Amino acid sequence: MSAIGVASSCSCLRPGVWLLKPGTQKMSSFSLHTAARCAAKDYYEVLVLGGGAGGISMSARMKRKVGAGNVAVVEPSKTHYYQPLWTLVGGGAKQLAASARPTGSVMPKGVEWIKSRVTALDPDKNCVWLENDTKISYKYLIIALGISLHYEKIKGLPEGFHHPKIGSNYSVHTVEKTWKALQDFKEGNAIFTFPNTPVKCAGAPQKIMYLSEAYWRKTGKRSKANIMFNTSLGVIFGVKKYADALLEIIKERNIAVNYKHNLVEVRADKQEAVFENLDKPGVTEVHQYEMLHVTPPMGPPDVLINSPVSDEIGWVDVDKETLQHKKYPNVFGIGDCTNLPTSKTAAAVAAQSGVLDTTISLVMKNQLPTKKYDGYTSCPLVTGYNKVILAEFDYDAQPLETFPIDQSKERVTMYHMKADMMPFLYWNALLK
Repeated sequence: MSAIGVASSCSCLRPGVWLLKPGTQKMSSFSLHTAARCAAKDYYEVLVLGGGAGGISMSARMKRKVGAGNVAVVEPSKTHYYQPLWTLVGGGAKQLAASARPTGSVMPKGVEWIKSRVTALDPDKNCVWLENDTKISYKYLIIALGISLHYEKIKGLPEGFHHPKIGSNYSVHTVEKTWKALQDFKEGNAIFTFPNTPVKCAGAPQKIMYLSEAYWRKTGKRSKANIMFNTSLGVIFGVKKYADALLEIIKERNIAVNYKHNLVEVRADKQEAVFENLDKPGVTEVHQYEMLHVTPPMGPPDVLINSPVSDEIGWVDVDKETLQHKKYPNVFGIGDCTNLPTSKTAAAVAAQSGVLDTTISLVMKNQLPTKKYDGYTSCPLVTGYNKVILAEFDYDAQPLETFPIDQSKERVTMYHMKADMMPFLYWNALLK
């Protein structure tokens, strides 16, 4: 959850993982939720913090367990975004409006929407505090607060976005600037960055690079572009099978990769990007750019830092197999805000929601959770305007593929799944 609105992460939702769950086969009819309020009651059987993919899908599941009026979602944003589409918005293949719906329209009927922001969690007293010192108590708490973007941790940002030639697909305010910078490119360095923090959808920083390369090929500008991927990581992708395939594409398309390079400053008025060499702390390099795509540093939402429910960094501290909190048995976490050791994607949320549903059902019956989350996550790696490598893998970074084909190959069918099928399924099935 962030100030820019509710946003889900990477797009691929494992076929069969959630479409076959009880209660999700039927598409419920579209219904506008009742008007939001500060707090209709001061106690709910199930309280959900965050109205992103994890929060909305779990509130729908919980309503079926405990009944309408007994579940509430705390979410301040008026707009719910399907952020996986922003890769294609930044590449000019989709319109930004297609990624947005009013939050009230995705809130499950019978679930209370508390349009406020959580300011503190007190799990020892089974309550949370909202803005205006409103206290809400609960029997069970689901934390789905997402991840926060920190452009301000890069010197010169976010104010640098007022200048041309710079964009970022991670914010609703800057994604269309990516497409503008892509169109306005003339000649010189096109730099794409990956920060030295956990990020949601770790493939997205290079997806826009492949789209840009394809666009410039199509418009006759490719020979004038020196494309650079400056990543803080030491590898191109965390799963070897897909990394090998990506490295072949990078070689074939003549893209330069600089590992262990972290963006620390943007001098937008001079079109300069400053990178620290992580192998040589304190040593920096300045690169001139004609286009710059920034992936911001990210971290836990502020309310979770130093919270009783969080680990030492600020991520919600849950069991990696059951998603139940390690200390508070009536508290659960899902999605980007947790310390689950897997990539932060909507595909992960889809898989986690089924496990968490079972976990909470058993806890409500005073039984021990039995179903185990294997870390399944997915990232459709867009490599062109009609090509996708569908990466699916588990906690051990081992492929966990859905289809009986080699998913490390670029495929047109997977592109259409990413661009067309998954948005439809997201709005009409996962959230319901």
